[in-house]
Amino acid sequence: MSQPLTKQSVTDQPVTDEPSTDRPSASRASAGRPLRVVAVSGSLHAPSKTTALVKEILASLGRELAIDAHVIEINEIGPGFAGTLRRDQLPESVENELHRIETADLLVVASPVYRASFTGLFKHLFDFVGQYALVDKPILLAATGGSDRHALIIEHQFRPLFGFFQALTLPIGIYANDSDFANYEVTSLDLQERIDLAVARALPLIQINVAETDSIARSLLGQ
Repeated sequence: MSQPLTKQSVTDQPVTDEPSTDRPSASRASAGRPLRVVAVSGSLHAPSKTTALVKEILASLGRELAIDAHVIEINEIGPGFAGTLRRDQLPESVENELHRIETADLLVVASPVYRASFTGLFKHLFDFVGQYALVDKPILLAATGGSDRHALIIEHQFRPLFGFFQALTLPIGIYANDSDFANYEVTSLDLQERIDLAVARALPLIQINVAETDSIARSLLGQ
């Protein structure tokens, strides 16, 4: 489910008296190509608040960066790997999704809180990811739950998991509770502001990371 998203023209932005928050364009950091952004929703249901949150995060990223976005929904691919023990036993469709995860410039990962953690199939999918495939990869963390009592899942569950992979978990995670949604759409202005803030804080790290990765790739190719 790929959807190219492009950066919004600065001429469309309203003129205000607020201090400028302009940031360098990520297109310079990524040699003019769209960033490959893969989002993983760990929800086991559709429609899903978690998937809605993921799509809002992608939309916010798309307003700032030129991105090529792909969403992986666990409720769709879960039956293909739920009983699988080894990666070489996976169907081609799931292997393709793992390849997208491992080669993305940026991951957005989210899960509903289930038994004080992420869903089992979310974790099972990442059990198949190569141990060193996510080293230094920027990852934006998000979660949904019934109330704010579960908000620490991002710090207590997500960061340790992706710390194992030596990934670069971005500074601000995004947690949303049931009251932030209506009809499986984000309706809370506070949540939208948190999403935009998380993206704004992440941009410099994403830009630096992608620029370095592209520079290394060009060096290896002798360019």
